[in-house]
Amino acid sequence: MSIVVLFLELLALATINICFCNRNTHLNCIESEREALLRFKHDLKDPSNRLTSWNGDGDCCSWAGVVCDKLTGRVLQLHLQNPWDPYNYTDIGSWYDVEYDSVHEAYEKSMLGGKINPSLLDLKDLVYLNLSNNDFEGIQIPRFLGSMGKLRYLDLSRAEFSGMIPHQLGNLSDLKYLDLSFSNHLYAENTFWLSGLSLLEHLGLSWVNLSTSSEWLQAINNLSVLKVLQLSGCRLYNFPPLPIANFSSLSVLHLSDNNLGDTIPSWMFGLSDLVFLSLSDNNFQGPIPDGLQNLTSLRHFDLYFNNFNSTFPNWLYKFSHLEYLDLSENKIEGRLPRSFGTLCNLKSIYLFGVKLNQSVSEVLDIFSGCISEGLQFLDLDGSQLFGHLTDKLGKLKNLVSLNLHNNSIRGSIPFSMGKLLSLEYLDLSYNKLDGTISEIHFANLTKLSSFSASQNSITLTFSPDWLPPFQLMYLSLDSCFLGPKFPSWLHSQKNLDKLEISNSRIVDTISNRFLNSFPHITYLNLSHNQIHGELPNLVNVATLESLFLNSNNLSGPLPLISSKLMNLDLSNNSFSGSISQFLCHGKNESKNMELLYLKDNVLSGELPNCWMNYGKLHYLNLGNNNFTSHLPTSMGNLTSLISLHLHKNNLSGIIPDSLKSINNLAILDLSENQFFAKIPTWIGESLSSMIILNLRSNKFHGVLPVELCRLSSLQILDLAENNLSGTIPRCVNNFSAMITMEDSFSTNIPEYMNGTDGQLLEEASLVMKGEIAEYRSILNLVRILDFSKNNFSGEIPLEVTNLKVLQSLNLSHNFLTGRIPRTIGAMISLESLDCSGNLLSGEIPSSTANLTFLSHLNLSNNNLTGRIPLSTQLQSFDASCFDGNELCGDPLPKNCTPMPNHEEREDDGDEHEVNWFYVSMPIGFVVGFWGVIGPVVVNRKWRYKYVIS
Repeated sequence: MSIVVLFLELLALATINICFCNRNTHLNCIESEREALLRFKHDLKDPSNRLTSWNGDGDCCSWAGVVCDKLTGRVLQLHLQNPWDPYNYTDIGSWYDVEYDSVHEAYEKSMLGGKINPSLLDLKDLVYLNLSNNDFEGIQIPRFLGSMGKLRYLDLSRAEFSGMIPHQLGNLSDLKYLDLSFSNHLYAENTFWLSGLSLLEHLGLSWVNLSTSSEWLQAINNLSVLKVLQLSGCRLYNFPPLPIANFSSLSVLHLSDNNLGDTIPSWMFGLSDLVFLSLSDNNFQGPIPDGLQNLTSLRHFDLYFNNFNSTFPNWLYKFSHLEYLDLSENKIEGRLPRSFGTLCNLKSIYLFGVKLNQSVSEVLDIFSGCISEGLQFLDLDGSQLFGHLTDKLGKLKNLVSLNLHNNSIRGSIPFSMGKLLSLEYLDLSYNKLDGTISEIHFANLTKLSSFSASQNSITLTFSPDWLPPFQLMYLSLDSCFLGPKFPSWLHSQKNLDKLEISNSRIVDTISNRFLNSFPHITYLNLSHNQIHGELPNLVNVATLESLFLNSNNLSGPLPLISSKLMNLDLSNNSFSGSISQFLCHGKNESKNMELLYLKDNVLSGELPNCWMNYGKLHYLNLGNNNFTSHLPTSMGNLTSLISLHLHKNNLSGIIPDSLKSINNLAILDLSENQFFAKIPTWIGESLSSMIILNLRSNKFHGVLPVELCRLSSLQILDLAENNLSGTIPRCVNNFSAMITMEDSFSTNIPEYMNGTDGQLLEEASLVMKGEIAEYRSILNLVRILDFSKNNFSGEIPLEVTNLKVLQSLNLSHNFLTGRIPRTIGAMISLESLDCSGNLLSGEIPSSTANLTFLSHLNLSNNNLTGRIPLSTQLQSFDASCFDGNELCGDPLPKNCTPMPNHEEREDDGDEHEVNWFYVSMPIGFVVGFWGVIGPVVVNRKWRYKYVIS
């Protein structure tokens, strides 16, 4: 291929020139060009001193990155790309490489920056300029580069340029290689300038914004010798019409991460020289088109994350050169065909999310042929595999990565796993495996760096003196049987970065020896075991960022922690005493803490006033402890806080005004404390992101501030069991998240899904259908309004019936009067309605029959009259739901008396006819008197309230 020839020519040219530069057989560099290079260097930032050889006295042809012509001494090439490139880490194992951080750190330190001096124009013969992988901090690509007419190679990729690509680049008519990729703030208003680059063989514009360049395809169609086209992530929408592609010699085509429409265009089927094709993440629909079968030269075929809905194409066997195949995250269904086994050159197969619905033994049988010799990466995550693993697993002897996560594979793991000598990454988690794993399974796996078997029923049995042949960086054995003691072989794993062994039946203590065994550990999850005793101080565990020890039997005081710790969950243990020393240790240093969960312990005392160093904290849960006194004002320094849980303590006083500065607060739970005074109006004025506000079971009094109606994202509002009075504000229909099913969680809590094992970070104890229930996985779907057990009076506002997605409405045990709104049936999502213990009158609205999801109803102890409306729902409730009213009809035993038919009554002028007007007067007086006085006599709470008023 000519692109390869071009590279070889450039490499040879560089090698020859460097060789001559190292001998004294060439001319010294031109003085004017040496001065030009020095001016160029003067405007650059060079933090790692890569250009120290560029000095005023030396021969510029011997400077770092400079290549000169061996005869004329003129500068031909500038190789100023960053020598460190972390993006070369492409295999899965590298994600767990402990050297990655050091490589990335070196990469950042070696970046050139600053400005591009126009002195480059004095390098008249410059043909090669490479400034890639540097950081020019958002400056624009200089227009003068378009005047460097001899340039054949220009690489500015990953160099952090921004702004519009200068159209002057179209003047570089000799250019064969142009790469501006991965400078995320570059854009092109149009691409007409590309038409001037008729010799271009390599064009890289990935992640350049081309959304306004409607002519991009026509412009590229003029590049008839193009070999490589990289347009990933360019915000392209649909393919412009193109009958046939003039760039028919194209060998590499990147079009991933765009939105190119429903179908793959037919001109693509004629690119018979194509070796690399990536069309991932484009929203293509329908079957995989048969026209692709013409691309028989393909080695890399990527259709990941589209909406193709066919079975496996029966023509895939034609791709005999294929090395990489990714059909993941489509709607492809059907068994893997036997012909798949003839693709002998396959090295990487990614089929996660493809619904094979096939036995894993059959799949292993297909891969046990010629594919087994070269296969390195196999990903069948979530592919609906079932059955048992067989010894044919050992045939894949060159496998580097195997992912069988989230299937229904049963039985034991075969000993043949120990034959996978090249294996680095193994994920068997979330299956139905059982049996025992022993030393035999791992005897020859010397390269293993990542192993996950979580959520299986596997027992790990090793001799006490077993020394593993591997050094793991990631180990996940949640819900496997690992205990009762921490296995001794764990202490040998000095490279562990992430360790997850929750719910593993460990009954042990945590010692300093255990913590010091892992000098590189950043993530440690030992939750849901029976670990007991006191927890050692964590100040010196310098690398640890996340520690989850929730749901154990730990006791004693809280440990001191490192300021680098980001996530700490010690909830559901028996820690006791004050948190002052824990929280205020190192009070002069800034903390990195983002999540702190200490709920469900026996901690006590006052909350200390040293929160000023926790400005990065997002999630704080101190619920269900024995904290007392008031909230310290320094909690207002938690300006990054998203969620604050202080429920079930003995806290008192007022909500401090300092909390109004926590503008991103989305969840505030102060329920079951002793807070008093009025609900602050600033909650509605300053905390506009609020999703859950729970002030239940406190001593708040006064009217409900109408400012709360500004909380349009509110999904749960619980004010029950306080002393609030006045009317229910009519502006409740401003709670738009209770009107339409908006997901306020994903909008206002960006890290909502970042809990351990993908679980939701948030949970809440809420009263629903008369009972307390814990909500976690579906919390974002719950809508509750609870004003019960207060002193609210007046009518139920008609506006409340606009809350169409509200699931629970509880207005019980107040002094509400008037009728139930006749449009109550519009609340079509209601599952629970409780208006009991009020002074409501009139009939039950007939629209109540429309509440088809209603499964809990209580209208008892009001002054309701008339017939209970007929519906499938209402007649299914117990009669007690309607007690204490003057109602009739099912499910009550009292039948409704038919209304008299006035048309059939004869008016014969009988002088003895009864005058019903006078008869009804004393009856009305009696009914009215007992309608008001009766509940006072019967209900102790109301009798008390009437007396004190």
